[in-house]
Amino acid sequence: MKITAHISASEFEQMLRAEEWIEIDAATRRQVEACYSFLESFSKDKVIYGINTGFGPMAQWRINDEDLNALQYNIIRSHSTGAGEPLPEVCVRAAMIARLMTFLQAHSGVHIRTIDLLVEFLNRKIYPVIPQHGSVGASGDLVQLAHLALALIGEGEVFYQGERRSTAEVLNELGVEPLQMFVREGLAVTNGTAVMTGIGLVNLLAAEKLADWGLIASVLMNEIAASYDDLMSEKLNALKHHKGQQEVAARMRALAAGSERLLSREAELYHRHEQQTFEHKVQPYYSLRCIPQILGPIYDTMAHTREVLFEELNAADDNPIVDPEQQTVIHGGNFHGDYVSFEMDKLKIAVTKLTMLVERQMNYLFHDRINGILPPFVNLGVLGLNYGLQASQFTATSTTAECQTLSNPMYVHSIPNNNDNQDVVSMGTNSALLCQRVIENGYQVMAIHMMALAQAVDCLQIADQLAPATRALYDRVRALVPAFVEDTPKYREIESLMAMLKA
Repeated sequence: MKITAHISASEFEQMLRAEEWIEIDAATRRQVEACYSFLESFSKDKVIYGINTGFGPMAQWRINDEDLNALQYNIIRSHSTGAGEPLPEVCVRAAMIARLMTFLQAHSGVHIRTIDLLVEFLNRKIYPVIPQHGSVGASGDLVQLAHLALALIGEGEVFYQGERRSTAEVLNELGVEPLQMFVREGLAVTNGTAVMTGIGLVNLLAAEKLADWGLIASVLMNEIAASYDDLMSEKLNALKHHKGQQEVAARMRALAAGSERLLSREAELYHRHEQQTFEHKVQPYYSLRCIPQILGPIYDTMAHTREVLFEELNAADDNPIVDPEQQTVIHGGNFHGDYVSFEMDKLKIAVTKLTMLVERQMNYLFHDRINGILPPFVNLGVLGLNYGLQASQFTATSTTAECQTLSNPMYVHSIPNNNDNQDVVSMGTNSALLCQRVIENGYQVMAIHMMALAQAVDCLQIADQLAPATRALYDRVRALVPAFVEDTPKYREIESLMAMLKA
């Protein structure tokens, strides 16, 4: 696939899946080359940060001409100080795509060979080993991106074909020439928001998918409870005016189409009744009745996060910015990660609320005195002898509690560092990593919920009364986890369902 300086969401996902060979559009290449040529000429007799000065608080020191090449190598080697487990390959690939897109804006002054090497790494699926911890997210992801740059110069380690190996060994084996320094390659590769943006985009795609599962699960929940269908009324939800709420209600109506389980209030209640108490709830619990109002803001939040992250992906997040049109170099702070950090905090709060909703729906299924129609813990065996999904609730509840704690914001946890040069920082990568943990937790809780929903359907023997959409969900779950009466370990079933939900 050929890419330009701006890619769409679908193009990003295509690049992330590594389905096609990446090529750079010819016109975009010429812009990059023109930017480099301008910087090479412009920088010869001027003081420009990171080209002939030190970095950060060391910028007050002028670097001798004979040391300029070593300066670019030094920032890479000195900043390769990450710690912790390596980032997943999908996050590294996303970060590499984000760095590539910055360079394609033609405002970084890198040589075209730098871009070609980055593309070659992507095409050959060579993924630098990048530790999770190290970024304060202000002068970009300096430490993590230094590990990316370290691999580009043929040092450090990479993951290649599922193995962790010496970069030099892999590049030699493939006949790939490592990166050489031109004017500012070292600073350009290490300076920006690519890692937090890459992780953030991976998080977003996973969170959007999880929310969609939460929506269809909520429809099935209301079918199990035989709720009145006016909770998803077009008129009701339009009167609240919120776009997300209206979208959720519309999607619920579409998913519920053809259901024989949902009740009509007009048919059931809007006529003369003699009884004084009603066995069936006139209004169900909030975790069933308020789905549009709860999921609506979650969908709105994700839509805004999507907008911000793709703006960041297609932006110049470097410093300084090279401007060939105005024939100048502009110093500023486009590497600062506050936009991404704030969105990751909001996204993890949204996913935590989704997970809380799922956990409460699950509790409704498990609590016989609340639902009034199911045995405790949807236990299809002998009560007291068998336990159904009783212990699975422990896992779901504890995991939800962890999400709640992890949802405390990173965005406001700035700690000055770097001799107070970086006195207000974003902590964007930390925020993205915490968000990733919350999303993973959400999938765990959702997998348990899917088992509970299928057991409830079988207990009530209502599979044939479900809407086609929710029946298809039930069938997918049952293909992996058959109905069970006897007690058996469930951890493998949870793993299988998580894989299905993520696929």
